[in-house]
Amino acid sequence: MRLPFRMKSRGHPQSTGSLTRRMIGISTIWIVILLSAGGFGLDRVLSSAITRNFDSQLDYVLSALIASAEIGPDGEVFLNRAPADQRFLEPYSGLYYQISGDQSLSAEQRELQDLPSRSLWDRRLRIGGAHSDTDVHIYDSPEFDPEMLRVLERDVQIPGSKVRWRFQVAQSREGLDEQIAVLRRTLVRSFAVLGLGLIVLGSLQAFYGLWPLRRVRKAIADIKSGEKSRIEVRLPSEIAPLAEELNDLLAHVEVQAEEARRHAGNLAHALKTPLTVITNEATAHSPDLAPTVIREAATMRRQVDHHLARARAIGRRATAQSRAEVWPSLEAVERAVDRLYEHVTIDLAGVKTAAARVERQDLDEMLGNLIENAAKYGGGRVFVTVKETDDCVEIEIEDDGAGIPEGERGTIFERGARLDTEKPGTGLGLAIVRDVAQIYGGSVALEESEDLGGLLVRLKLPVAVNHGT
Repeated sequence: MRLPFRMKSRGHPQSTGSLTRRMIGISTIWIVILLSAGGFGLDRVLSSAITRNFDSQLDYVLSALIASAEIGPDGEVFLNRAPADQRFLEPYSGLYYQISGDQSLSAEQRELQDLPSRSLWDRRLRIGGAHSDTDVHIYDSPEFDPEMLRVLERDVQIPGSKVRWRFQVAQSREGLDEQIAVLRRTLVRSFAVLGLGLIVLGSLQAFYGLWPLRRVRKAIADIKSGEKSRIEVRLPSEIAPLAEELNDLLAHVEVQAEEARRHAGNLAHALKTPLTVITNEATAHSPDLAPTVIREAATMRRQVDHHLARARAIGRRATAQSRAEVWPSLEAVERAVDRLYEHVTIDLAGVKTAAARVERQDLDEMLGNLIENAAKYGGGRVFVTVKETDDCVEIEIEDDGAGIPEGERGTIFERGARLDTEKPGTGLGLAIVRDVAQIYGGSVALEESEDLGGLLVRLKLPVAVNHGT
């Protein structure tokens, strides 16, 4: 039977694309932007240089015209020496000059007075308004369309004349535009080749730079297939810490898996005997079957509670960021124990800012077991002191009870061992505290209280890292 729709796979995280393509794409965009900006700037500089050189040649011709201009007897202007460039004599050659006088005269009078080059033939350069200075003015003019002109003009008062004469030199921009076009083609081709080379170089750099990551991927695939147990390839210094962290994570997972297998085996072994007793009693139709089931079920429950507590602590230990404030946990436990044992006085003292590298739930469970034992088996007074060193947080719980003989202090941590069999309890409190403390790298020790005369329990836990520094 065909399904009406296809389920999406949830086993793998969605990919965000290729890192190699991303690096190549970013480098390509930057190369294009930088080369475009650089090419544009270089084009502006070189085009301006070519244009200035073009204008300087026209300015030289304009200065020569002004230097050779004189006024005739009838007020007309003439040149005492002809320009050396023969293009001024060829009609429509693309190089022109024109000397214009008083614009208030009639066209016939201006024609007799003005002096155009022969190359203008039947055309004349356009004359704009008068300039108030004697500087050279440069502009482009489309007056001989489709031929674009580059015009230089200057107003000069020739000796012997009261008229301000307009000297104009014009040349077709065709040669100038052709030089600029050649320049731009060269720049475009050169920068295109340079950009392509840089993109290829960036691609090679991306492939080569990311190659160690492919080696890490291959090593992880080998670990997954069972060929290897660790990442053993040599890697660059930037990636080597990643491989080390992965190896540490693998070692941590192996330790947790081994602990889980060991706990499962211990739990199975612990439950095997009670189950055998119950089975035998049931098979023999024993009249004491009900009490036997209740007794053995309580034993199995103690074992299950013990191993569950260890399993929870091991699972929460996986993070190195665990942090629990000791004083709030002590106050919470004190309030709970006060309600259970109203005749007991609990005094707290010591460092109120101490923090241990444990989960708050596990800290509450350890302190709850220790303080409740002190209240249950003591004479009515419990004294808790918090100390802190560079390496650990030390919590001392003292009571005024009968204490424990030194020879029996080692056996009291065994599962099911109890301080007083006449009082209710499972006998797992100290065993759970010891196991959870050891999981976090701490310890529990039993001593004699010098102040109260009873038992002193010294709980040591690793100090938490202060994230505010």
